[in-house]
Amino acid sequence: MSNSGTPSDFIRDAVREDLESGRFDRVQTRFPPEPNAYLHIGHAKAILVDFGVAKDFGGTFKLRFDDTNPVKEDQEFVDAIIDDTHWLLAEPGNVWDGQALFGSDHFEQMYLYAVELIKKGKAYVCDLSPEEMRANRGTLTRPGTPCENRERPVEDNLDLFDRMRNGEFEDGACTLRAKIDMASPNINLRDPVMYRIRRAHHHRQGSKWCIYPSYDWAHGLEDSLEGTTHSLCTLEYEDHRPLYDWFLDELGIYHPRQIEFSRLNLTHTVMSKRKFVELVEGGHVTGYDDPRMPTLAGLRRRGYSSGAVREFCRRAGVSKSDQTMEMYQLEDCVREDLNRRANRVMGVLDPIKVIITNVSHEVEWLEAVNNPEDPAAGVRQVPMTKEIFIDADDFRADPPPKYHRLSPGTEVRLRYGYVMKCEQVVYNPDGLIKELLCKIDPETKGANPSDGRKIKATIHWVSAVHAIECEARLYDHLFVDPDPDRPNGRARESGTYLDSLNPNSHTSVRALVEPSVQDAKTGDTFQFERIGYFCVDPDTRPGAIVFNRIVTLRDTWAKIEKKSNA
Repeated sequence: MSNSGTPSDFIRDAVREDLESGRFDRVQTRFPPEPNAYLHIGHAKAILVDFGVAKDFGGTFKLRFDDTNPVKEDQEFVDAIIDDTHWLLAEPGNVWDGQALFGSDHFEQMYLYAVELIKKGKAYVCDLSPEEMRANRGTLTRPGTPCENRERPVEDNLDLFDRMRNGEFEDGACTLRAKIDMASPNINLRDPVMYRIRRAHHHRQGSKWCIYPSYDWAHGLEDSLEGTTHSLCTLEYEDHRPLYDWFLDELGIYHPRQIEFSRLNLTHTVMSKRKFVELVEGGHVTGYDDPRMPTLAGLRRRGYSSGAVREFCRRAGVSKSDQTMEMYQLEDCVREDLNRRANRVMGVLDPIKVIITNVSHEVEWLEAVNNPEDPAAGVRQVPMTKEIFIDADDFRADPPPKYHRLSPGTEVRLRYGYVMKCEQVVYNPDGLIKELLCKIDPETKGANPSDGRKIKATIHWVSAVHAIECEARLYDHLFVDPDPDRPNGRARESGTYLDSLNPNSHTSVRALVEPSVQDAKTGDTFQFERIGYFCVDPDTRPGAIVFNRIVTLRDTWAKIEKKSNA
């Protein structure tokens, strides 16, 4: 099974049948995003299905932008999507040449195809307003009503369509519609719009056009012109397939095959372009690459690897049924990936000072393993001094039963170092702990005590002299409810998905980290031992490292949710 993901059997079987029957003699797939938003993890699944089919059958994969709506499209999104696709696939081979295609490059041929349909009496210029057209097309229970423009003579339609292109009409004054079946039970076939008048700057075509093709009209033509064999789409396009087929059949041009599969949903987040905009513009997140967002840009910034995302999509599989994956399943993939490749370091997020009273030397360098999962990662030297910091979670002045970490009179092992005993707690006037006075057993360096003592806990620490002060951004689920639109599995009676925002989804603390990270670069990942996995954020500047928590060492949300559902 390739890292790119593998298509499920029903898609593979359909492709194999097409090859064996001679319908196609090769395989070419495409991922066709509209450049009006950032890609999210659901798009990652779609890309990997398309790419996986092409790879499994020795075919080719294309990245093709369906850039037919200049009002919402932007070069920023084009660049981001190309970037994300390169990041996600990230493997050598000749399946994809790394380039992008653009549907807008076919605008002239699409126009000529539209003229051809008008000449065949299969398309007409319609004067109805958008509101009138919605009423005209009917509902699921009421058939549409043909408008009087439907029977315009071919010559008049050709003239009007030419004048539309030449800019003689105002925006929205008229449209070009396909003449199909106003009584069809499939509303998509009730004379759908093929062209609208829109005077807007196009990111690629500039001001060359003032009429733009609809997605349904353009999509199949692009597939045909580019030689796509299998148009793999998510299930919302199933009802559009008859229209896809109708356009290609009426024109008598090369006809790819459309196959649908379920889209990927994820708990504790939303997967809507509109909601992404609301989250960003409402200041609920810092941008489309906020590490709490399910966008690929957000996942990358948080520290997720493309390999972890590919593995998650592979585990999700492909089906015809609605699919919602749990967030912890994605995080498990991330943990497994990082456990193999992330170097270990020690960091303290909530420091308590410890003075080791029987240490007199300035510094002792202790040897630490970089990654126990990867012997080739080697070792590093960690400085130990008279004053160190430990995490507040690792000390209790009045410990509860079965508390095995540090407390007055008890012993713990310092990671990579000695057994240490707490002898005194020093308090500030306000009653808060100022420092701990401790002693180490110099005979216990890197070994278990020989006198039969059982040391039940090992804790991490950093040198008070050598530690680097960093910002640690601690991220959690963006939404408290697994399904923000349907909390507790029921339709929301009032409010919006924004009511489910997690107020603790982002906190920032000043962390102390061992000096081995001082030369870390943006994107470098580490395991802060006993705390979690972190990566260096792009906000890092010389002398001011910013770490994002990628994921904790263990999942707590899954346990909470299982308990609440019991």
